[in-house]
Amino acid sequence: MALTAKTRPGENMRLLDALGYRLPLAGVVSILHRASGGLMFILMPFIIWMFDTSLTSEISYAQFTAVFAGGVGFLPGWFFKLVALALIWAYLHHFIAGVRHLWMDATHAVTLEFGRRSAVFTLAVSVVLTLALGVKLFF
Repeated sequence: MALTAKTRPGENMRLLDALGYRLPLAGVVSILHRASGGLMFILMPFIIWMFDTSLTSEISYAQFTAVFAGGVGFLPGWFFKLVALALIWAYLHHFIAGVRHLWMDATHAVTLEFGRRSAVFTLAVSVVLTLALGVKLFF
Protein backbone atom coordinates (compact mmCIF):
# COMPACT_ATOMS: atom_id res chain seq x y z
CA MET A 1 0.00 0.00 0.00
CA ALA A 2 1.49 3.29 -1.00
CA LEU A 3 1.40 6.14 1.48
CA THR A 4 -1.05 8.83 0.52
CA ALA A 5 -2.25 11.94 2.24
CA LYS A 6 -5.25 10.01 3.61
CA THR A 7 -3.33 7.17 5.31
CA ARG A 8 -2.57 7.47 8.98
CA PRO A 9 0.65 6.31 10.61
CA GLY A 10 0.47 2.63 11.50
CA GLU A 11 -2.15 1.70 8.91
CA ASN A 12 0.33 -0.09 6.72
CA MET A 13 1.95 -2.07 9.53
CA ARG A 14 3.16 -5.35 8.19
CA LEU A 15 1.95 -8.69 9.45
CA LEU A 16 5.47 -9.68 10.46
CA ASP A 17 5.70 -6.62 12.69
CA ALA A 18 2.47 -7.63 14.43
CA LEU A 19 3.61 -11.22 14.87
CA GLY A 20 6.90 -10.06 16.38
CA TYR A 21 5.17 -8.18 19.20
CA ARG A 22 5.74 -9.75 22.60
CA LEU A 23 2.61 -9.62 24.71
CA PRO A 24 3.18 -8.99 28.43
CA LEU A 25 2.41 -11.92 30.72
CA ALA A 26 -0.59 -10.10 32.18
CA GLY A 27 -1.99 -9.84 28.65
CA VAL A 28 -1.48 -13.57 28.09
CA VAL A 29 -3.35 -14.31 31.33
CA SER A 30 -6.15 -11.98 30.26
CA ILE A 31 -6.50 -13.69 26.88
CA LEU A 32 -6.39 -17.14 28.51
CA HIS A 33 -9.08 -15.99 30.96
CA ARG A 34 -11.36 -15.25 28.03
CA ALA A 35 -10.39 -18.47 26.24
CA SER A 36 -11.03 -20.60 29.32
CA GLY A 37 -14.45 -19.03 29.77
CA GLY A 38 -15.25 -19.71 26.12
CA LEU A 39 -14.04 -23.30 26.41
CA MET A 40 -16.25 -23.91 29.42
CA PHE A 41 -19.21 -22.41 27.58
CA ILE A 42 -18.64 -24.51 24.45
CA LEU A 43 -18.22 -27.70 26.47
CA MET A 44 -21.27 -27.01 28.65
CA PRO A 45 -23.24 -29.95 27.12
CA PHE A 46 -20.38 -32.30 28.07
CA ILE A 47 -20.31 -30.85 31.60
CA ILE A 48 -24.08 -31.33 31.96
CA TRP A 49 -23.81 -34.89 30.63
CA MET A 50 -21.03 -35.71 33.10
CA PHE A 51 -22.96 -34.22 36.01
CA ASP A 52 -26.25 -35.90 35.10
CA THR A 53 -24.78 -39.31 34.30
CA SER A 54 -22.60 -39.45 37.37
CA LEU A 55 -25.45 -38.65 39.78
CA THR A 56 -28.62 -40.21 38.33
CA SER A 57 -28.19 -43.81 39.45
CA GLU A 58 -25.63 -46.52 40.09
CA ILE A 59 -26.20 -47.88 36.58
CA SER A 60 -25.64 -44.51 34.93
CA TYR A 61 -22.53 -44.00 37.07
CA ALA A 62 -21.20 -47.34 35.80
CA GLN A 63 -21.86 -46.14 32.24
CA PHE A 64 -20.10 -42.87 33.06
CA THR A 65 -16.98 -44.62 34.32
CA ALA A 66 -17.07 -47.02 31.35
CA VAL A 67 -16.85 -44.07 28.95
CA PHE A 68 -13.68 -42.84 30.64
CA ALA A 69 -12.23 -46.34 30.83
CA GLY A 70 -13.07 -47.76 27.41
CA GLY A 71 -14.46 -44.93 25.33
CA VAL A 72 -17.54 -44.70 23.12
CA GLY A 73 -17.70 -45.76 19.50
CA PHE A 74 -14.49 -44.81 17.75
CA LEU A 75 -13.43 -42.35 20.49
CA PRO A 76 -11.10 -43.94 23.06
CA GLY A 77 -11.37 -43.36 26.79
CA TRP A 78 -8.20 -41.25 26.93
CA PHE A 79 -9.89 -38.73 24.60
CA PHE A 80 -12.67 -38.14 27.13
CA LYS A 81 -10.07 -37.87 29.88
CA LEU A 82 -8.23 -35.29 27.79
CA VAL A 83 -11.44 -33.27 27.35
CA ALA A 84 -12.05 -33.50 31.10
CA LEU A 85 -8.47 -32.35 31.71
CA ALA A 86 -9.04 -29.36 29.41
CA LEU A 87 -12.15 -28.53 31.43
CA ILE A 88 -10.19 -28.85 34.67
CA TRP A 89 -7.57 -26.41 33.39
CA ALA A 90 -10.24 -24.03 32.07
CA TYR A 91 -12.05 -23.98 35.39
CA LEU A 92 -8.93 -23.56 37.50
CA HIS A 93 -7.41 -20.87 35.29
CA HIS A 94 -10.70 -18.99 34.95
CA PHE A 95 -11.31 -19.09 38.70
CA ILE A 96 -7.79 -18.00 39.69
CA ALA A 97 -7.65 -15.28 37.02
CA GLY A 98 -11.10 -14.09 38.11
CA VAL A 99 -9.94 -13.83 41.73
CA ARG A 100 -6.89 -11.92 40.44
CA HIS A 101 -9.13 -9.42 38.63
CA LEU A 102 -11.42 -9.05 41.65
CA TRP A 103 -8.41 -8.45 43.90
CA MET A 104 -7.07 -5.76 41.57
CA ASP A 105 -10.49 -4.11 41.39
CA ALA A 106 -11.07 -4.21 45.15
CA THR A 107 -7.63 -3.03 46.23
CA HIS A 108 -6.77 -0.83 43.24
CA ALA A 109 -3.50 -2.78 42.99
CA VAL A 110 -2.89 -1.89 39.37
CA THR A 111 0.84 -1.62 39.05
CA LEU A 112 3.09 -3.22 36.47
CA GLU A 113 4.93 -5.22 39.11
CA PHE A 114 1.76 -6.56 40.75
CA GLY A 115 0.31 -7.38 37.33
CA ARG A 116 3.41 -9.36 36.39
CA ARG A 117 3.67 -11.18 39.74
CA SER A 118 -0.02 -12.03 39.86
CA ALA A 119 0.08 -13.23 36.24
CA VAL A 120 2.99 -15.56 37.05
CA PHE A 121 1.12 -16.80 40.13
CA THR A 122 -2.06 -17.40 38.12
CA LEU A 123 -0.28 -19.36 35.40
CA ALA A 124 1.86 -21.36 37.83
CA VAL A 125 -0.93 -22.34 40.20
CA SER A 126 -3.38 -23.24 37.44
CA VAL A 127 -0.79 -25.40 35.64
CA VAL A 128 0.45 -27.12 38.82
CA LEU A 129 -3.09 -27.91 40.01
CA THR A 130 -4.05 -29.11 36.52
CA LEU A 131 -1.03 -31.42 36.40
CA ALA A 132 -1.82 -32.78 39.87
CA LEU A 133 -5.43 -33.49 38.94
CA GLY A 134 -4.32 -34.83 35.56
CA VAL A 135 -2.12 -37.40 37.28
CA LYS A 136 -5.11 -38.42 39.38
CA LEU A 137 -7.32 -38.58 36.27
CA PHE A 138 -4.98 -40.63 34.09
CA PHE A 139 -3.35 -42.92 36.69
